[in-house]
Amino acid sequence: MPVPVPRQRAIPAVECGQAPAASPDSGPPTEQAPTGTHPAENPATRREKARETTTEKRENPTDTSTGTHTSTGTGTPAGTDPGTDRTRSARSESAAPTNLTVLLIEDDPAGSPIVPDLLDQAGKPIRVRTARNLTEAGRLLTDDVHCILLDLALSTPAHGSGDEEDDDELAVLRHVLELAPRHAVLALTSSSDAERGAEAVAVGAQDYLFRDELDGRLLSRAIRYAVERKRSDSAERRLAEGRVRAQENRRLERGLLPTPLLAGSPLRFAARYRPGRSRALLGGDFYDVVRTPDGTVHAMIGDVCGHGPDEAALGVELRIAWRALTLAGLCGDELLGTLQQVLEHERSDDEIFATLCAVDISPDGRRAGLCLAGHPSPLVAAPGVPARLLPYDNNGPALGLLPGARWPRMQVELGAEWSLMLYTDGLIEGHVGEGRERLGQDGMVEMVRRQRAEGLRGEELLRAAVNEVRELNGGELADDVAVVLLDRTA
Repeated sequence: MPVPVPRQRAIPAVECGQAPAASPDSGPPTEQAPTGTHPAENPATRREKARETTTEKRENPTDTSTGTHTSTGTGTPAGTDPGTDRTRSARSESAAPTNLTVLLIEDDPAGSPIVPDLLDQAGKPIRVRTARNLTEAGRLLTDDVHCILLDLALSTPAHGSGDEEDDDELAVLRHVLELAPRHAVLALTSSSDAERGAEAVAVGAQDYLFRDELDGRLLSRAIRYAVERKRSDSAERRLAEGRVRAQENRRLERGLLPTPLLAGSPLRFAARYRPGRSRALLGGDFYDVVRTPDGTVHAMIGDVCGHGPDEAALGVELRIAWRALTLAGLCGDELLGTLQQVLEHERSDDEIFATLCAVDISPDGRRAGLCLAGHPSPLVAAPGVPARLLPYDNNGPALGLLPGARWPRMQVELGAEWSLMLYTDGLIEGHVGEGRERLGQDGMVEMVRRQRAEGLRGEELLRAAVNEVRELNGGELADDVAVVLLDRTA
């Protein structure tokens, strides 16, 4: 973020009234007297004057509708108890609400005030607390403090040898910025030391002011400006940090999506992935495709129940475990049994499960072995043959449901030229129109048949299928969607 350039005294703000000099009362915490009081008056005198002023106003009430005076003959409006009115008026004067609270940190031993009376934009008094060192400042720095006025002439606290800090003229400012990183800070310096004030802004203060040129209106505007600038800087920093985190998450999630290992295979691969989470790249669905040294192509698609970040992480773990086990030579029931052990050890809850479809295609590409663990059966299509679902009679249970479960491997014939589509239930569970009817597997098969008849293949087919499912649903799908397409041409 670029360092803000300080401006000598042009502080943009709305004009407000001028307040008289501050009360000489010293000692933390101090609070400025309301406008209209004399600094030499004690609290009792101020309250008495407030009562007298209120009494004069009430003894001469004006009817705003007629412009005439009305009274009861005793100088008090009719139906009003004079004692009660005076008490309420005095309480109202003494309990004037404030919008801003300022913490002044300065160590003037004589206690002479350097801050005049202050008013906020609404004309209400700004509360001022005074601390003579950083220890007192730490006690007075509560959540309701909006701005810190720091006298740069304040002595630096001792820390060990302090050789380096003694040479740093802004050490006290650095201490305050560490003490109050979320608060606006205004530096106070002498008019002969403008360079030091500019350095204070470079270090982190919102602005600097000359101690010997302060007046109520200037300081009030400077405080409001510093508070708003700090809020703006904080919001901008949080936004920038959010962007960085989002970019890192996207890179991480993109890196967790698989890179198919199909070197040397004649099969063409395409995939489509849409997480159900808003602004995410990865959900609970997972897929992978690898070719082992014997020429067999292994494809897998799965779905962890749910679609949050925990499910996404578990899906990545299962995918990586499947690839490692496949490259190690495991297949079918043995592979799925080991994968279930991984799921049981890695899941955060005993009720979490995952469905999975695994296919191993022979080196000649004409046959395939199919294992289903509670997952929808793949769809296969060939030239001149309508798209259809592969058999799913021997579908085993989902992973993580039954200890010691078995998953039989079915042998299926594919032919010389074919397209095999693996998908998760997010593709078939979307609604059709505004009713409760869902697309289902039959609806998906009819949709793919029509799209293939229109000449769509590969990436275009998957893109058209997912987009049409979304349109039928009337908007984004609630569940994750993953689709994998393998094509073999003669």
